[in-house]
Amino acid sequence: MMQPDLSAQDAFLDRLLDLPTIYSAGLSPDGTELAWIWAKLSPTTQLWLQPSDGSVAPRCLVDDGLDCDYFIWARDGKSIVVGQSSGGDERTTLLQVFLDGRPPRRLTPEEPDYYIHGGQLLADNRRLVYAANVDPVSGEEIEPALIYVHDIETGAKSVIARPEKAAFMWPLVSPDDKYVLYERKDLDPAGTQLWLAAIDGSSDREIVNVGAKAKVDGAWSPDARSVVLAAEGKPHRRIGLWHLASGEIDWLVDDPHRNVEDAVWLRRTNALVIEEVRAARTHMSFLDPATGQETAFAPGPGSYDPIGLTPDGHWITWHYDAQTPPRLLRLTQAAPYRLAGVLAQHPTRPGMAPEELAPAEDYRWKSDDGLEIQGWLFRTRQPVRGTILLVHGGPTHHDEDAYDPEIQYYLACGFHVMTPNYRGSTGFSLAFEDSIKVEGWGGMEQADIRTGAEALIRDGIASKGRIGITGTSYGGYSSWWAITHFPTETIAAAAPICGMTDLVVDFETTRPDLRPYSEEMMGGSPTTAPQRFHDRSPIHFVGDIRGKLLIVQGENDPNVTPQNVIDVVTRLKAAGIDYELLTFDDEGHGIGRPANQRVLYKRIAAFFAVAFA
Repeated sequence: MMQPDLSAQDAFLDRLLDLPTIYSAGLSPDGTELAWIWAKLSPTTQLWLQPSDGSVAPRCLVDDGLDCDYFIWARDGKSIVVGQSSGGDERTTLLQVFLDGRPPRRLTPEEPDYYIHGGQLLADNRRLVYAANVDPVSGEEIEPALIYVHDIETGAKSVIARPEKAAFMWPLVSPDDKYVLYERKDLDPAGTQLWLAAIDGSSDREIVNVGAKAKVDGAWSPDARSVVLAAEGKPHRRIGLWHLASGEIDWLVDDPHRNVEDAVWLRRTNALVIEEVRAARTHMSFLDPATGQETAFAPGPGSYDPIGLTPDGHWITWHYDAQTPPRLLRLTQAAPYRLAGVLAQHPTRPGMAPEELAPAEDYRWKSDDGLEIQGWLFRTRQPVRGTILLVHGGPTHHDEDAYDPEIQYYLACGFHVMTPNYRGSTGFSLAFEDSIKVEGWGGMEQADIRTGAEALIRDGIASKGRIGITGTSYGGYSSWWAITHFPTETIAAAAPICGMTDLVVDFETTRPDLRPYSEEMMGGSPTTAPQRFHDRSPIHFVGDIRGKLLIVQGENDPNVTPQNVIDVVTRLKAAGIDYELLTFDDEGHGIGRPANQRVLYKRIAAFFAVAFA
């Protein structure tokens, strides 16, 4: 069949992908400097810096051919530790970057054969704290991550915490450099407990346990006397303060009618920042722990998320919605908040005007069991070619009313786009989030997605036989599920990206710290729940595929490894099922490089256009 001509949208795609994308912004300890990571400016992500008062233009600190994945300020604000990786392999190396122009210093091996998380310098600028799943004697990769204190001058390392089981952890050093706060999953894959290890290795103890199957997150107060808690309870999350001196907890927000998801206590403030999400919309507030008084932080339309307070009394905050790419603003300290400046503006690359971008509509439907499901609907202004379901990953995540260049490009090509927040998504309630565990992956959350497609048809937005599905990670798994289980009048084509095909292979080949998540979601492991892992693996149903299939994979993916694709391709060939395959040898879990995204988005748009013709 003749390929559709979508070249008229090439220039628009170029503009979308040339727009610098900001993420992971943070203020220096004294609040005078703002650092952030910018994507889309080069093949790799970069670290940039600007005074928080906006008095000097942004400057690039790191652009060395590796991706800057995250960063942590040194205590004195004179350097930054940057977590970097190559080609999406997630094998983090730590680099110390100095603000005064001195050459950067590599703190850990550039290509480790284990995984590092964190990397916080103590005030002496000599000792470095991080988690790594490497044996301190043999140097071999192991399952659980240990907490290391690393002397970067001598290379000596000491282990101050030894969890029994693998878990994703991000160690947080107390502001006085005495303790390290971290999470364990020793009791159950579904729960986390907070532990406190002394920097000198003299103690390591559990401090907060809200249940073997319940999670609790923690972050230090600025004075190091307390830990801010976000803890699961039934049926809601609570926000509290654990006090170091007494070991007691003051629960500050304990309301079953509120879906609070996180809290943090920022420097130079007397209040906690509370994150509450209602129907996938974020609402921020300030809570004074001394008085209990809570005030909303809502400067205007769109989502606002405060990053920190500057010494001159201004909030630095995120701001975004579907028609506003994420930006960093300076706002006056007190309500009514007034705009005092825009930071992180690239000097040569212009932004997008809001009218060039389509808004997000709140869209609702009922699933098979009557549960209301929410998603975001984006309508094309072009002659309609079809509809694309773009499914988020996680599944513990949710789509927002937020800018997405992929969505905006598909709209320009003549596709409606809908992003479903199926059960298991965050942003609604803890019960809604946990409901995916009742049946495990491949259960009712897939019915939520299917009924979303059916609702679009019923409402006259989509047409039978002209709906496709795509997504990355769990969105890729959902795409596999749809094309192997749903009729072509509901889902005519699928483009899974880095999606699980065999849940047993995925469990056995993924990163060690991610296996507990699979156990939590599936109610066991392939050993303890073999039938469920078999029945929920799309690889066993590829013979039922009747629609069009495009498989996308990053060849360096350590999360959903390429073995998922190797095995499913063998099955597809044996079953005589046609498919297309698109791989990227310099990508990991997701396709992130601008040049590769340009190839991917154009290929997916053309793929669906042909499938719907």
